[in-house]
Amino acid sequence: MKKKDKVKFSYKDSLKSLDTEETIDLLFYRPIGYFWSVLAYRLGVTPDAITIMGIFLGVGAGVCFFFPDMWWNLGGVALLMLANSFDSADGQLARMTHRFSRLGRILDGLCGDIWFTAIYAAICLRENFYGGDFFTTHLWAIWVLAAVTAIFHGIQAAMADYYRQFHLYFVKGKEGSELDTASDLWDKFHALSWRRNPWQKLVLMFYTNYTTGQEKRTPWMQRFRRELKAKFGDDAVPADLREKFRAQSKPLMKYTNILSFNTRTIALFVAILVFRQPWLYFAFEITVLNVVLVYMMWRHERICRRFIEEVKEYPASEETPGAQA
Repeated sequence: MKKKDKVKFSYKDSLKSLDTEETIDLLFYRPIGYFWSVLAYRLGVTPDAITIMGIFLGVGAGVCFFFPDMWWNLGGVALLMLANSFDSADGQLARMTHRFSRLGRILDGLCGDIWFTAIYAAICLRENFYGGDFFTTHLWAIWVLAAVTAIFHGIQAAMADYYRQFHLYFVKGKEGSELDTASDLWDKFHALSWRRNPWQKLVLMFYTNYTTGQEKRTPWMQRFRRELKAKFGDDAVPADLREKFRAQSKPLMKYTNILSFNTRTIALFVAILVFRQPWLYFAFEITVLNVVLVYMMWRHERICRRFIEEVKEYPASEETPGAQA
């Protein structure tokens, strides 16, 4: 095994793809995450350990948002930004060291869910204790609003991640993307034993259901994926077809970024620090982000529908796996 001081990384190695990176991340979170990831590597800290540390920071931010005091809220902002730099670092370290795992991907997804669960709960309790007359009189109202928001939040985040991974498949191929299929995941799930692998089976069950939901919401993408596999095999899509789809998909990446962390937290910080009305953040997620979600899905499905015909008409080659299927 090579000594750690002989292993050299670069900032570029830590990035997914410039197609999918957001400007705020490139200017702020990725450089900080790169610092944390290099430090973690030298200290022998794993990507999963960084993720878990980030979870505690994000939960701490939620606690700070419970209090109506500005200094507490600013502390919450700082903790959440630090947590996101850790969330960036775990992926950057995994890419630099090629230490990818499905468990790591699941933990990374759970990280954001746990953060926002804590934040949602803090907002609800804050409105119940310190909010206006409506939320202090009708205690249930803010919790119902939070529950509805959480459902939409989950769908928005899942679909943004799914489209990003599909785009990366055309940029970097199967190895450069974390694109899974529910059928393959169910096969792996049934191969595990509840007695011998209870934790792995439980985690895989939730992740497979998550992937199943993504597939159900994208019928034309699934038809496109089946056509690609039938024509070219698992990972042999011709370079010109990859580039053509990439060009069509790339403009939609800005919508996946809007549905990700940065836009959400800017809206959250404005609602808490400027308007002093945390419930406005829920209204933003339900209205603005849902409009973005629907538009993004509609655009992407149209692209996939067009490309199904392109794949069917693409000339078969004897060198192309699946061409004779």
